[in-house]
Amino acid sequence: MAWWWRLRARLGYALARRLFHWRWLMQKPGAWRWMEGQFARMATLGHVPAQSFYGHVLLFRGRGLGAREEGLRLLRLAAQGGDSKAAYQLGVTSLAGSPQQEPDGQEAARWWMLAAQAGHPLAARKLAELYRDGGYGLMADADLAERYKRRAEELGL
Repeated sequence: MAWWWRLRARLGYALARRLFHWRWLMQKPGAWRWMEGQFARMATLGHVPAQSFYGHVLLFRGRGLGAREEGLRLLRLAAQGGDSKAAYQLGVTSLAGSPQQEPDGQEAARWWMLAAQAGHPLAARKLAELYRDGGYGLMADADLAERYKRRAEELGL
């Protein structure tokens, strides 16, 4: 019977993703709560695209520190599962810092390396800039900066 619940979760998630683009529906609290439930269910089942999508939603549209932290947790899971957009966003948030954490260049470089390896061109460019300039606990390294600049060019930037 577990297959039934997985199928139901997949169908609900697919419908919620389609309805997400209907602005008038997004403004209805009941519909939004239902959609959030579908996103959360698929993310909990370990679906990497759902973890990435819902993590971004919580990070940018969530209310309160708890939503932001849950969004970052989901993005970490998605990035570890191979999602380049999630890894890129974690690099951005690591370098930006927060009221609870100072900017961390080494952590940003770690996430951007993962994203660049997965084919994210902007991550490679950001990584080249970070290594060129250094800062936030990361020493400048011209060789690595040139390497990631070439990688960004290979990926289309």
